[in-house]
Amino acid sequence: MTKDSRQLALKAWSRQQIEQLEGSSVTSQQTMDWSVVSGDASFRRYFRWSISEGNSWIAVDAPPKHENSEQFIKVANMLQQVNAPRVLAHDLEQGYMLLSDLGDQLLLPLLKQAQANQDQQRADELYHAAIDSLVEMQEIPASRLPDYDEALLRAEMELFRDWFLGEHLNYDLSAIEHRLLDATFEHLIESAQQQPQVFVHRDYHSRNIMRCKGTEQPGIIDFQDAVRGPLTYDLLSLLRDCYIQWTPEQVEDWVDYYLKQSPAVLDKEQLMQWFDWMGLQRHIKVAGIFCRLKYRDGKEGYLKDIPLTLTYILQQAEKYPEMSEFYRWLKEKVMPVYEKKQGELA
Repeated sequence: MTKDSRQLALKAWSRQQIEQLEGSSVTSQQTMDWSVVSGDASFRRYFRWSISEGNSWIAVDAPPKHENSEQFIKVANMLQQVNAPRVLAHDLEQGYMLLSDLGDQLLLPLLKQAQANQDQQRADELYHAAIDSLVEMQEIPASRLPDYDEALLRAEMELFRDWFLGEHLNYDLSAIEHRLLDATFEHLIESAQQQPQVFVHRDYHSRNIMRCKGTEQPGIIDFQDAVRGPLTYDLLSLLRDCYIQWTPEQVEDWVDYYLKQSPAVLDKEQLMQWFDWMGLQRHIKVAGIFCRLKYRDGKEGYLKDIPLTLTYILQQAEKYPEMSEFYRWLKEKVMPVYEKKQGELA
């Protein structure tokens, strides 16, 4: 089935579900508008039904060949205590879902506006609300979720070797360089596994958090890959976001706020090392993912987000003696190749 035919089928199916939920008299007496909301980095696509009185719903096309809607529904049901979309209807065989609508105000433009206006109070307000929801999520029992285990942590970082170095830079690693990456990955896996293991959204950042009308509680989307994993992962994703950068002082202030809100008894020095090394793991992975999105999926726009990702990797690696060899290699060997590639693409 083509994308167009899937959209038409989803449109008919989701309207029928709304008529069953609301009563056909409601939908027949008012104009119902259908519009494209967005796609994302996966194969999912989102559409909105809205009626004149202001009610609206999100219809999701999640092709079963590529997307696990059953897991999406499972995690959505776990997130009832926070402001996540409710699954109102689903057809797993076709890969269709109907969700409650959290609106279309992403956190990212609001943060960029606060940053441009140097409005620290507004930035604090937005991040404090996101951290409050994060603390709530971390209190959700996570035993039903897959473990963010050694195999998964390593597989994610291998994307850097395969897609960023290999596919994007055509960088031919020597045996010594392979061993250096292996050793670095081992350090980061060990650090992740030392942390308390909690509910992890796994992509908790400004493009997956909404500002919703009528509530200060952020809306949380794109949660289907949730796992039981390291305490600092979502906090790191939020505060060292791949789409907006803040000063180290601002980030530390928000970490302090997290420490005050979290019921866990945590040593700040230990937390900050976990936080920094979790950042290395995540941003190494993300550099690979952005390249895979370009070369495998034809989504070239993500390449523009790699420079900030590499900046984070360099900044955090430079701080720790255990990462000094990795830092020097990245700065002296890899970055010149990357900068040349950037020049070719300009």
